[in-house]
Amino acid sequence: MRDKAGLTQEEYALRVRYSTHFVGSIEQGRRFPPKELIDRGEEVLAADGVLRAASRFLTRRAGLASWFRQWAAIEEEAISLYAYECRLVPGMLQPEAYIRAVFEGSLPPLTEEQVEQQVAARLERQRLLAERPNSAFSFIVEQSLLERRTGGREVTRILVEHLLETGRRRNVEIQLMPTRSEDHAGLDGPMYLAETPDHQWLGYSEGQQYSSLTGESKDVSALLQRYGRMRAQALGRAATVDLLERMRGEL
Repeated sequence: MRDKAGLTQEEYALRVRYSTHFVGSIEQGRRFPPKELIDRGEEVLAADGVLRAASRFLTRRAGLASWFRQWAAIEEEAISLYAYECRLVPGMLQPEAYIRAVFEGSLPPLTEEQVEQQVAARLERQRLLAERPNSAFSFIVEQSLLERRTGGREVTRILVEHLLETGRRRNVEIQLMPTRSEDHAGLDGPMYLAETPDHQWLGYSEGQQYSSLTGESKDVSALLQRYGRMRAQALGRAATVDLLERMRGEL
């Protein structure tokens, strides 16, 4: 449709107010088109609803669990993304070795092809940290998750190195929650929060085989209050780096 309209990729990108690189990634099937781009494309290309209709049939990588796909789409556009985890290191912070250790221990067992799909999908999500420098990413991770040494000593060493490296990004804040902590606002379990481009906050949580996504102001307010309290209870950025460096030394 862009070609039919006589527009180069650069000209089209300018009119829909996205970068040429972003548009190219979508046209090559590497990224999902956000709703704003679909709406703007409809207008620029006089598409008569064709783009909106087609977008309903888009599906994400096979490696993403069905219950997670809606949240993955929200992640793509979030201008703020908060995560608290007490089960395993958040997916966006996992190095490949840790990802493999997680999925190779899955039950029911996965095939080699399924493991590769999961690894590829998880690594693909992590590009957001680099591609969205103006988005704020905050992660609170339980210290005990590193002490568990999922995958063994070498995998844990790689994980600690990866956390130290990722934490150097200006748009990323990683805080460890001390194992010994008398006050803890996250006792109800993991939580994820996202701020959309129009400044609406959404909350997400998941269990063994299900997930819950909410935009109810009362529910999201409670999650934001808890997350804010946990940021104060967790180690600060500098203290987290110190602890990670000590843990690296012990490995």
